[in-house]
Amino acid sequence: MKETETTFLTLINQHKAIIHKVSKMYMNDVELQRDLFQEIVMQLWKAYPSFKGNSKFSTWMYRVALNTALVYFKKDNRKVDKTPLDENIDIVDVNESELKEEKLAYLYKAVQELNAVEKALIFLFLENQSHREIAHDLGITEVNARVKLNRTKEKLQFIIKKNGYEF
Repeated sequence: MKETETTFLTLINQHKAIIHKVSKMYMNDVELQRDLFQEIVMQLWKAYPSFKGNSKFSTWMYRVALNTALVYFKKDNRKVDKTPLDENIDIVDVNESELKEEKLAYLYKAVQELNAVEKALIFLFLENQSHREIAHDLGITEVNARVKLNRTKEKLQFIIKKNGYEF
């Protein structure tokens, strides 16, 4: 295998969690998540020759992954399943790890109701990106990123409460 391919695969393997998170944020169905994952990797490979190393690979990867997800989501005009969670779960019998997984599932379910840009904002926020980094990644001003992020967090809280899975 060529050195470029080996380096690329190593970097993808080190940061594949980013791709999984983006896929989960934009697609509710497991099969669609896998398709998006593959699409992101393909776009990363196509764009890899343009990676200059001016930023960390993971930062560049975020940007390509989010842009790919946005285009993929719009291009295929996929409908998101907005079926409310109405399972009665007995929390007393759930251990801490399962409870965290359950909360994470609720969060991903709520995020499905956000638009594509709001999903990107929340994703970058959850990845501990600063307002400046978010603004840079999304091509908006820092003030605009801060305002949009605050509005998106409020909207997400409303969705979580509305669906009855507040935590």
